[in-house]
Amino acid sequence: MPTWGWIIIAIVVVIIFVIVGIYNGLVKLKVRVDEAWSDITVQLKRRADLIPNLVESVKGYAKHEKEVFENVAAARAAVMAAAKEGPAATAKAENQFEGALKTLFAVAENYPQLKANENFLQLQQEITDTEDKVQASRRFYNGGVRELNTKIQTFPSNIFASIFGFTKREFFEVADRAAIEEAPKVNF
Repeated sequence: MPTWGWIIIAIVVVIIFVIVGIYNGLVKLKVRVDEAWSDITVQLKRRADLIPNLVESVKGYAKHEKEVFENVAAARAAVMAAAKEGPAATAKAENQFEGALKTLFAVAENYPQLKANENFLQLQQEITDTEDKVQASRRFYNGGVRELNTKIQTFPSNIFASIFGFTKREFFEVADRAAIEEAPKVNF
């Protein structure tokens, strides 16, 4: 075989390796983003599982605050349902949930015996810890989305991303950032 034949074969092999490398890079980023979204939903589920215990603790002291408990339960259900719909729906539901939690904590402040209750204090700590984990999961998810979206939009991977059907992901952004940038403040 002449020399130019080997050169053409070498160029084709290099092109194939580049395409495979770009494709594998896109797949790794997609899987990382999927994993990060899963981490967010795990933490939201953990928090949602803690909320009924918190509500029951407060309910024993504040029997006449029925609407507050109903709002927290509805907001909790909305977050769990929204997590299946994606980041935008989850962010909207998170905003409502944060408001309901703040109202619940405000009600709890009116009951000194509750503030001294060991179970309630433990639940408060668990929720604070979970809020920290939710924030960390959001940052990890958004970092993965940033990397994936960057790779999908930059040359030459953008060509192969469109050929192989990779699409941009949306960031997990909350409508009222100021309301959720830190865990709910609870002063018992």
